[in-house]
Amino acid sequence: MARSEVPLPDYWIPQPPMQLDEAARLACDTLLAAAVAQGPEQPFAYPLNIPKWQFLSYITERHNLALHGSGSRDIRRFEPRQPVDLQEFGAQKAVYAAADGIWPLYFAIVDRSKSPSIINACIYPERADGTMGDPYYFFSISRQAVDRQPYQDGVVYLLPRDTFIRQPAIEVGAWRIHVAQLASLEAVAPLAKLAVTPEDFPFLAQMRTHDDARLAEYAEAMNRGLPWPQD
Repeated sequence: MARSEVPLPDYWIPQPPMQLDEAARLACDTLLAAAVAQGPEQPFAYPLNIPKWQFLSYITERHNLALHGSGSRDIRRFEPRQPVDLQEFGAQKAVYAAADGIWPLYFAIVDRSKSPSIINACIYPERADGTMGDPYYFFSISRQAVDRQPYQDGVVYLLPRDTFIRQPAIEVGAWRIHVAQLASLEAVAPLAKLAVTPEDFPFLAQMRTHDDARLAEYAEAMNRGLPWPQD
């Protein structure tokens, strides 16, 4: 069976339809230039009538940027830090960012102080011809956090991608998967920043929940392309 015919488990969410005409692309280019010229001291104004995730997706692909979402609004320099991660690539002492426009929104709008753990991913399954396909996503918050309304306003930082490397492709079942995670072993200064709200995150109504005591079980399912563990 060709890779393009192998279904992903149903907990993976495809990117919503996105079609920007020439005028919209030009508007995105113009806004990005103005944002970089302004600098990262303050969030740049967003006058466009397209969703912010579409603007971020377009500029990430078109202008080869890296994006970092955070609830901290005043980061002037990103220093490498040692995270706790079950994957080798994500366990490096590094600055982490995304080569995707939706994934960083999750990190900007989830209040980590209210959700003891988070599970998330952004993947691009490889097509049968070897090219990278469309993105799929998974987002979950701690079940214990649901009643705390663990969402907040945040910021997506636009970073130069020069020092970042992309996570190597991985094999998941019959799929070859490209992951949108980037890492820089060097410190990075942002070019600009965009203020966002929970309503800017297109999958807020599709947010899953998980049991904090079963993180290894969930990770195993995602790594092997298995069905999501049931309660």
